[in-house]
Amino acid sequence: MKRIIIAVGMLFFAVSHLWSASRGPIVANPINLNYKFGLTEGDGKPWREAADPVIEMWGDDYYLFASKSSGYWRSHNLADWEYIAAPSIETINEYAPTVCAIDGYLYYMASDVNRIFRTATPADGTSWSEVECRFKIGQHDPCLWQDDDKRVYLYWGCHDKDPICGVEVDVANGFSPVGTPVVLIDHNIDSYGWEVPGENNDETFHNGWNEGPAMIKHDGKYYLQYAAPGTQFRTYGDGIYVGDSPLGPFQAMEGNPFSFKPGGFIGGAGHGHTFRDRYGNLWHVATMKISERHMFERRLALFPVEFDGKSQTMRAYTEWIDYPFVIPQQRFSPSRKSFLCGYRQLASKAVAKASSSTSGHDASYGADDIVETWWAAESGRKGEWLELDLGRQCRIEAVQPNFADDGVPLMRPAASPMVYAYHIEGSDDGITWTTFVDRSGNTEDDMPHELIMLDKPVKARYVRIVNDRDIEGRFSLFDLRLFGSDGKKVLDRKVKHTVLRNPDDRRRITVRWDAVPHAERYIVRWGIVGSGVLNNSAEVASDTELEAGWYNRDSDYDFEVRAY
Repeated sequence: MKRIIIAVGMLFFAVSHLWSASRGPIVANPINLNYKFGLTEGDGKPWREAADPVIEMWGDDYYLFASKSSGYWRSHNLADWEYIAAPSIETINEYAPTVCAIDGYLYYMASDVNRIFRTATPADGTSWSEVECRFKIGQHDPCLWQDDDKRVYLYWGCHDKDPICGVEVDVANGFSPVGTPVVLIDHNIDSYGWEVPGENNDETFHNGWNEGPAMIKHDGKYYLQYAAPGTQFRTYGDGIYVGDSPLGPFQAMEGNPFSFKPGGFIGGAGHGHTFRDRYGNLWHVATMKISERHMFERRLALFPVEFDGKSQTMRAYTEWIDYPFVIPQQRFSPSRKSFLCGYRQLASKAVAKASSSTSGHDASYGADDIVETWWAAESGRKGEWLELDLGRQCRIEAVQPNFADDGVPLMRPAASPMVYAYHIEGSDDGITWTTFVDRSGNTEDDMPHELIMLDKPVKARYVRIVNDRDIEGRFSLFDLRLFGSDGKKVLDRKVKHTVLRNPDDRRRITVRWDAVPHAERYIVRWGIVGSGVLNNSAEVASDTELEAGWYNRDSDYDFEVRAY
């Protein structure tokens, strides 16, 4: 199976940890939240979800809302999130929420439910109250948005045939429509390959799902985003249409999709929301997919965003975004100074063994760097462990245990949270062990994707995570990820390549190159001819070609291939 990672033209290994750590907290996607378990069983198996996110700044804090979460989260720095249960929002467990700050209140609305709630104190999840809603038009995936002139608009759409629509609404008159709804974005799989459903955009016989509209304004232009082709695919991404007014007409941005990540440890970058932080920096919060135990088994991610004023294009930086990166607490430009920490993922080629394993979930899956597979012990008893042999002594700067909840008999609302207690230890010989992460006394509502930055680097060849408390279900990990350096020289070499466009389907292009000795992966970069920027890229491991169908039928592209 080919492994592909979308990127955005940045050199991963070029930035030092010292540069990053001095300017803000360090995180790694998926965002580490206490993701809630589903309300129903997925094929009889437990599963978590959060999706369709939106972040709104209120006062000096950020508020993150997502589908099916029984509440929302608050943060001061976009890195550390506090969960707030919201029983006063009666529709809190519906899909695709939208929030909008209007005249001293934060308003909330969910998909397919024409009910609106508001509060002046969102730090209190019990303070929301329902307001009149005269908007009676059926709406999937709503987006409330206020322009600079204080006029408010509602956008919606989530369908494989129906378009994205919008209309102005009168807040003082119960959000009643002002005028007639306008069709804004229709399906166009014939022209835009990324809208075609499938893991490699190959289900050309039917439309994908165009959904999740969101609006942002920049330099007088209106950027209406939408997601395609479906939340269950790693090719799930967000595109942009640009217009001169809130209701268009809009023109598709040629460099679409602007937010796209079909590979890496966890893929997907669709149905998101673009917002400004307190420093004026742009960020995109989006949906990532697992979709193994249920189609809606999903997580959230955060990507830096930048506008190109000359070409009126917008791009989210998704390359290596499931590796540690800094969230600068100042104004920054991701195209000028990388926010990545420059670590390697040391566990991706590790030899794994375990105290025990369940059929279909052997130890190797705990170190394959793919979230759709996971290691599971035979039990959740104290003492179960997963051990990785890195092959040589490495300098470990950070660890990220990604817990898989295998066999956990929880559905929301659960009587008690899922809490993991464990420790992580290192060794040079696999015999004598020293603990360097101690979570044995943990009582926190689970942190299933916590990135743990070490106070000082640890040198070890062997790393082991040990369960320290009996749990329901089985002790399990999508992956135990280790970040740092292994002392090897970094290869970065431009590679000659050939490009073949499918004459029967111009949306599909194959890029081929010769193998480079000692290369572990290749980066294929591309951009629209004449733009001067190779603004998208894909990483390929264990192969010397990339065949993909996410290109525009009528666009021409420049390419570059580099070996690493």
